[in-house]
Amino acid sequence: MKTARISGLSVVAVLSALFTSTAVAPVLAADGDGIVVYNAQHESLGREWVDAFTKATGIKVTMRQGSDMQFANQLLQEGEASPADVFLTENSPAMTLVDQAGLFAPVDADTLAQVPAEFRPANGKWIGIAARSTVFAYDKRKLTEDKLPKSMLDLADAAWKGRWAASPSGADFQAIVAALLELKGEEATAKWLKALKENATFYKGNSVAMKAVNAGEVEGAIIYHYYWFGDQARTGENSSNVALHYFKHQDPGAFFSISGGGIVKSSQHMKDAQAFLKFVTSKAGQEILKAGTSYEYAVGNGAESNAKLVPIKELDAPKVEPTKLNSKKVTEMMTAAGIL
Repeated sequence: MKTARISGLSVVAVLSALFTSTAVAPVLAADGDGIVVYNAQHESLGREWVDAFTKATGIKVTMRQGSDMQFANQLLQEGEASPADVFLTENSPAMTLVDQAGLFAPVDADTLAQVPAEFRPANGKWIGIAARSTVFAYDKRKLTEDKLPKSMLDLADAAWKGRWAASPSGADFQAIVAALLELKGEEATAKWLKALKENATFYKGNSVAMKAVNAGEVEGAIIYHYYWFGDQARTGENSSNVALHYFKHQDPGAFFSISGGGIVKSSQHMKDAQAFLKFVTSKAGQEILKAGTSYEYAVGNGAESNAKLVPIKELDAPKVEPTKLNSKKVTEMMTAAGIL
């Protein structure tokens, strides 16, 4: 593994320094009437949902900002004493961790009906609220289409040593590894992780990895699609030399990660909490994904994503039951491989 030349702490890294699984920061309940949302989604998107919900219903929302696993571990420690009413994530493994601890209440049936079955777990304990596609962001000055990897597994080949990057400490990449584990099994995943350690350059955050590709430090990086679209919508200064390769063909590298929303079982504001999740997955809530600046995919019934995105049906993503994404096993395997 080479040492990255571009430095900088991601939001996740900063938050991890403030909140760990062994030291939970105290969180106050909502002031007065209202609900508390533990938001591990991007803060701007979470705020758009919260503001639109409050405007539509008059219900006050106190939003706490953090990361997937920070809040998942916090909920496990708080248990039935948690002041949270709703938990929103970027990826589904954190939802599964909380669900397996029995800390979610069932989502109302009419809310579940707003999202297709493939974007929510079968047990109905949480629901998909958005999604993102895995991509290979590559330096278009150095790689042509015929030289791109056909599969994410190809990056394990010695020919790719020193040429690609990842952000393995983040929940995003760990969700991708969890999908690989579910799709290909432990032996294949362990082999790929060994190659990751040997072949890849590690960066703190997907946006930093993309910036490294843009600067010519590496030829490509495994990230989620919206980092490129977001940068292009702003100045494009960190992505002007970058293009996106979609693996498709139900490859592990085409993994479509579901962002989740769940109702905390101990909520003292159950009606309002359910109303919030119903709003997020409704036409109005999903429209925020289409019209806003998150560039994440809308997942509600009939909901349209931003027109700039590759349509979901064209991604040809592998089918992965979100509740089977094993974050604990992934952490163990990545640690054993010397990556974490």
